[in-house]
Amino acid sequence: MTLPASRRTVLLATGTAALAVGCGAQDAGGDASGPSPTPGQELARTADIPVGGGRIFKDAKVVVTQPAQGDFRAFSAVCTHQGCIVATVADGTINCACHKSSFAIGDGAVTAGPATEPLPAAKIAVKGDAITLA
Repeated sequence: MTLPASRRTVLLATGTAALAVGCGAQDAGGDASGPSPTPGQELARTADIPVGGGRIFKDAKVVVTQPAQGDFRAFSAVCTHQGCIVATVADGTINCACHKSSFAIGDGAVTAGPATEPLPAAKIAVKGDAITLA
């Protein structure tokens, strides 16, 4: 014999589903659960990364920045707040459109919340003018 679902069970299931849809990784047009990037995969040429800015590689889930001339850094493109893929790099910050968190291009530190954890560093290699995943 199957008992009917209680009001609490229905509300809990509905609320959980709404949160999963409303705050999922798809909010910024990316999917944080796809395949891992391949080491050695070329991401860009050094000329593609502006000084004082950066570029997001959604498929690899990596952001490459150039805080100063010739200084290339890389970070996870997955926001530490809710797992959205960050959307832009502008004015010295990496920005998540989902909940407006932002991170410094030099070290991935949080510059505006609600995120409380920095973006983790990612490994890249710069050989000549090629930037690859390490």
